[in-house]
Amino acid sequence: MKLIVGLGNPGKQYEQTRHNIGFEVIDALSSQLAIPLTQSKFKGLYGVGFFKGEKVLLLKPLTYMNLSGESIRAVMDYYQIDLEDLLVIYDDLDLPVGKIRLRQKGSPGGHNGIKSTVAHLGTQQFNRIRIGIDRPVAGTISVPDYVLGRFRKDEMDFTLEAVRKSAEACTAWLEKPFLQVMNEYNQ
Repeated sequence: MKLIVGLGNPGKQYEQTRHNIGFEVIDALSSQLAIPLTQSKFKGLYGVGFFKGEKVLLLKPLTYMNLSGESIRAVMDYYQIDLEDLLVIYDDLDLPVGKIRLRQKGSPGGHNGIKSTVAHLGTQQFNRIRIGIDRPVAGTISVPDYVLGRFRKDEMDFTLEAVRKSAEACTAWLEKPFLQVMNEYNQ
């Protein structure tokens, strides 16, 4: 079984914010793979289905970003999912808007959702897709306000493309080794 997790914050006020781009990828996958997110358990919203014979669980932790690891750990323990079968999708301030970067390990940087995930998994070695949201111009807005803000109109095409490419990379991972998918999508 493969577990694909998109990080974000629950609630209408956070929809389509920079910090919730992971949720947007899960929504896209839910639609594409016909896996509705109808189950509420493990401090998250999730759905289970199949893609070409592979059992897939899509998860949106509802713990708020800073506690995402609680939900991920609970799902992994319950379904006995191995670390190599986990893929986490989240926003990244250090990449330009719309750029995606796949990695097999790495530090959380300043990302609280990844800090929580690392703390609950006990390792930094898990597959991830980082989606660029860029940094705010120095002195214009605080980082917390920036990540909880919405994308500007001129960023929307890049954002939609990043969500599409990320969902495509997730689907590719259901059929190929993550390293191969990294090589294809880290162009």
